[in-house]
Amino acid sequence: MSQVTRWIVAGGVVAAILGLGATGCRRQPPAPEVTPPEEVSTVGERFAVTSPAFAEGARIPARYTADGADVSPPLSWRGAPEGAVSLALIVDDPDAPRGTWTHWVLYDLPAARTALPEGVATQETLSDLGGAKQGLNDFRKVGYGGPAPPPGPAHHYRFTLYALDAPLDLPLRARAADVERAMQPHLLGQARLVGTYSR
Repeated sequence: MSQVTRWIVAGGVVAAILGLGATGCRRQPPAPEVTPPEEVSTVGERFAVTSPAFAEGARIPARYTADGADVSPPLSWRGAPEGAVSLALIVDDPDAPRGTWTHWVLYDLPAARTALPEGVATQETLSDLGGAKQGLNDFRKVGYGGPAPPPGPAHHYRFTLYALDAPLDLPLRARAADVERAMQPHLLGQARLVGTYSR
């Protein structure tokens, strides 16, 4: 066998081996999907927030809006991540004409709690809720301010609960942007409930 023939044969063998290797790679099972951090809970269930007043994506009863009693709706949650020390809640409307409108800012709620009652008092410190604090909403008031959209299509109201590994070192009457910045190094997970309202 000539030297040229040997090279041709050797090249064919190498190509065949590489082809088998590539085929083997293609046949490997796909990598498992990674669950987003906000859906992770180390206590065995997904971190989720709900309300007995309205379901996910459903219309918020007028009682909890500016057209009714304008009190905060009851909320409950489960599956807070292990290591959570405090909770923060921001309620906003991304469909507002001037951009996202904040309706409620609550922070330093002890993580041992698993619910908020209807009609949380509109005061800066909530002694009955473990000393939780409330910030200013975009109505320039402390506490909850319900939906008050202009006439037209339904707006979406996001009740986002954040689990944190520490209380936030913030003064009273903090704004949503202040809370969002302060909690970034401490965020363990988040859960969200969305309701709608229109006039």
